[in-house]
Amino acid sequence: MTSIDVQQLTKEYGTTRAVDDLTFGVRPGQVTGFLGPNGAGKSTTLRLVLGLDRPTSGTATVGGRPYAAYEEPLRQVGALLDAQAAHGSRTARNHLLALAVSNRITPARVDEVLEETGLSAVAGRRVKTYSLGMRQRLGIAAALLGDPAVVILDEPSNGLDPEGIIWIRELLRRLAREGRTVLVSSHLMNETATFADHLVVLGRGRLLADTPMREFIASHSKPRARARTTDPVRLRAVLARAGHDLTAVDGDGDGDGSRWAVDGARAEEIGRLAAREGVPMLELADEEASLEDAYLALTASATEFTAGPSGALTVPEKPAPRQEA
Repeated sequence: MTSIDVQQLTKEYGTTRAVDDLTFGVRPGQVTGFLGPNGAGKSTTLRLVLGLDRPTSGTATVGGRPYAAYEEPLRQVGALLDAQAAHGSRTARNHLLALAVSNRITPARVDEVLEETGLSAVAGRRVKTYSLGMRQRLGIAAALLGDPAVVILDEPSNGLDPEGIIWIRELLRRLAREGRTVLVSSHLMNETATFADHLVVLGRGRLLADTPMREFIASHSKPRARARTTDPVRLRAVLARAGHDLTAVDGDGDGDGSRWAVDGARAEEIGRLAAREGVPMLELADEEASLEDAYLALTASATEFTAGPSGALTVPEKPAPRQEA
């Protein structure tokens, strides 16, 4: 099993608790999105998983072992935490060759990942001449170098152009289809929604959610349906008897071009009511909340900084510390 397992993980820096009794798992065969506001503890958690920091208490293992226990870790875990980590005076090929030699990976694999990440034509250039997007591709190439069963990427879309963003989506999906364990940290909600199957959400170092993405959206948003009809007066009366309000979304509210919304109801229920009363419907569909909407609803009280009405940053009141049993 190549899962990532975090058990009762806590990390303190002086009096600051960056990670607070965190427990979750990341399983093979799916892309897990790792979300949370700034200061939520995501980067600290990834560093603990990769052995770059030591936990105050608890454990973080990959495939049942601490990352530091692997003699050739790139063969087991590929990670991108910082696209600026490569030495600027090295060429991309030499950077990858150095990593390959230290992990007993063949030089031929270097050429394979350069091709896969679209860097073959610039592999002989020094890294300091690379754009942010090119450095990001190089970091992903390094993560894939050992053909690992576990891939951990922090903000992989950062700096990529539209073509690159489409490429990274397809790459993440392919890695999951191959049965690998894929953990991706991102601030881009709409982008995460295009590739994630499962979500782990943090807030102030604590676990807020560990659930399939579709369930997450459904549980943190209210049902809403949109409709279009040639007889809004009758539809309004029918819905009112069932306890629902019909609200104009656009148009003038009295003709075919008007679109309506019904909060707190599903399209199936509205369709059943309209059919029973013979109200003609031109359009009827559920309006699903976005991942961003659901995320903001969950993390509204867990953000480190928020903007007030004037745009000035404010710091939300922190919850009282938990009492030890």
